[in-house]
Amino acid sequence: MTLPSETLSAAEQTRAAKIGAIFFRHRSWLPIFFLAIVLFAPGTPTPMHWAVGVLLVVIGEAYRMSGVAAAGTETRRRSRAVQRLVTYGVFSWSRNPLYNGNFLIWMGFVIISGVLWFLPIAIILFAIEYTFIVRYEEGVLESIFGEEYLAYKRRTPRWLPRPTASPAPEDGYHWAEAWRSEISTFLQYVVLMAAFYIKSRYPRS
Repeated sequence: MTLPSETLSAAEQTRAAKIGAIFFRHRSWLPIFFLAIVLFAPGTPTPMHWAVGVLLVVIGEAYRMSGVAAAGTETRRRSRAVQRLVTYGVFSWSRNPLYNGNFLIWMGFVIISGVLWFLPIAIILFAIEYTFIVRYEEGVLESIFGEEYLAYKRRTPRWLPRPTASPAPEDGYHWAEAWRSEISTFLQYVVLMAAFYIKSRYPRS
């Protein structure tokens, strides 16, 4: 559902937010380009690369899972049907905990690939894509929640987590729903790690 322009926040009507809306719609396939580079570029991971990379993936997914459990699968899609603003748990640490987790996961897979020259490029690509996506999402949330979101925005960092104590409501976490939601993500991790393992066993000459 698209709201009339007069009901959209100024933040949602900025050029950055409009670009972010495009990235948001296509965010499911944008990582394909990213993964193609680290899968096919020459690079031989060492056991240390695997250890560090897998650790980052695990930490990143744990962070993501905490965010999904707090927000619920509908809320995490930033649907305009969202009924509540989630501000507890890891959402009180930063406004984008799922993307914090995604960042660690992306970097973990780059390290696992052994294509370390791509690491700074990956950071730049991630920063560009998610900066625009977040500008769009923040505009949407401001349109829906108004001052409630602006107050949350003022007290909570956008990116760098700042751990704070923020008790959840009685029904605040939905771990079973989060696990079900992330099953396809776990399968993708398994497939990717298998692909990188095969790549390391049969390096390009």
